[in-house]
Amino acid sequence: MGAMSTEDALASAPAPTALSLYREIARDDWARLAAGMAQPLSETELLQIRGLGDRLDLDEVKHVYLPLSRLLSLYAETTKRLGADTSEFLREPDTTTPFVVGVAGSVAVGKSTIARLLRELMSRWPGTPRVALVTTDGFLYPNEELERRGLMSRKGFPESYDRRALVSFLTDVKSGADEVRAPFYSHMQYDIVPNASITVRRPDVVIVEGLNVLQPPPAPNDVAVSELFDFSVYVDADPAHIAQWYVERFMKLRSGAFANPNSYFNVYAELDDAEAESTALGFWNSINLPNLVENVLPTRHRASLVLQKAADHTVERVLLRKL
Repeated sequence: MGAMSTEDALASAPAPTALSLYREIARDDWARLAAGMAQPLSETELLQIRGLGDRLDLDEVKHVYLPLSRLLSLYAETTKRLGADTSEFLREPDTTTPFVVGVAGSVAVGKSTIARLLRELMSRWPGTPRVALVTTDGFLYPNEELERRGLMSRKGFPESYDRRALVSFLTDVKSGADEVRAPFYSHMQYDIVPNASITVRRPDVVIVEGLNVLQPPPAPNDVAVSELFDFSVYVDADPAHIAQWYVERFMKLRSGAFANPNSYFNVYAELDDAEAESTALGFWNSINLPNLVENVLPTRHRASLVLQKAADHTVERVLLRKL
């Protein structure tokens, strides 16, 4: 048999393994990281954290979110040490600022519950006892301003937020301000509450949760919100699954929060099952799905870590960006 040509050798060689920016960690491998970690939450505490429609149990907390909280705490502690070492090198007082974590993802994917859970879990680790949580809902323009701009039907899209105010807030946090205030948003009123605010007083960690926190800057010279994060988490799932979760949540809200006479959504409380499902799907297909496809999902690759959820809300895979 004649010698194999270079072309033949290349054709028969196995394809090289594709490189990735991320470590891909299967659920079972990630869950093993929880070995030796005590479950810090009770069932009662979990009930207070869990959002409507989220199927989150203590096993999921221990096997997925407890290791994640420890990883984030380690990142925060390491960043704090680096800040102190830098100050020592420059022969100046320690000016270390809060470690900022962004949590992004679609409406109804469970990111609010995850943000609340991480706040609780991270505060249990010795290096990060003080954790603040801020949602970007507070940086939506008031309804009056959205009406003026013709944006009420696009509430949640990037243009409906006061991005400059959010960047200014985070700049103050990362600059070491002793006290920073964020506007307060009422889901009951579906609007910003005048003269109400959330005060952040230089904690160890600030978690910022919202749809569009990983958006690139609108112009080359603008600062992206994500540039002010030390770490970011994207909560990912199949859009078909998220749609189902959205409808299920709407149906539960119909007999819950929507039934409150003071609720902005009280008009939907009397819908029958078919009308409620049709209304929810209408909102999903006309507003939330386009926003997900056009604005939210394209930012997934900007995250430090991606949690990929299965149809039952459990995390089936973790993608962690390599250092």
